[in-house]
Amino acid sequence: MNQLSPDPKAETILHSAWQAFSAYGFRKTSMDDIARGAGMSRPAVYLHFRNKEAIFTALVEAYYTQALHDVQAALDQRGTLAERLSLAFEAHGGPTMEAMMSSAHGLELFEASMSVAPEAIQAGEAALAGLYAAWLAQRELPATVGPAEEVAQVFCSALKGIKHTSADYAGYRQRVLQLAALMARALQGT
Repeated sequence: MNQLSPDPKAETILHSAWQAFSAYGFRKTSMDDIARGAGMSRPAVYLHFRNKEAIFTALVEAYYTQALHDVQAALDQRGTLAERLSLAFEAHGGPTMEAMMSSAHGLELFEASMSVAPEAIQAGEAALAGLYAAWLAQRELPATVGPAEEVAQVFCSALKGIKHTSADYAGYRQRVLQLAALMARALQGT
């Protein structure tokens, strides 16, 4: 993530929180851990976020903001359809996916995101599906693949399934590249 928040203090808190969540997991991370990592007092952290759930939600929202930007940039690049889809699907997960899958607490962080920030996830996934749908709508799709909105939902659902079934980042990345190759062939009608 390039910049998590326009407020430098909030950004420092979010970076500290990400480090703490990665090191200790969501449940064991305390507001004291986050404050200490940010070089702030706990009351100073509370001036920006009401609790660690709010901090975690802000991290999820920042992830989706960055993913939207990076996926759009990938789709806008020159190259074959397979190359652009590969770049877009890799950007969909981004460096956050690698960090989560490399953390000993990655599974807990995935689960926490679904229980702590479901609205942020739903909004982020809808925005990504909308971005893919708009991009697909600019193409002439084979009748066999269906309308752009449905194909976009398939992209997002397949990427989510890959995320939740991959044992490690290398396996995740391999499957993402396979998905991009398969989708490109389907979109080309071959």
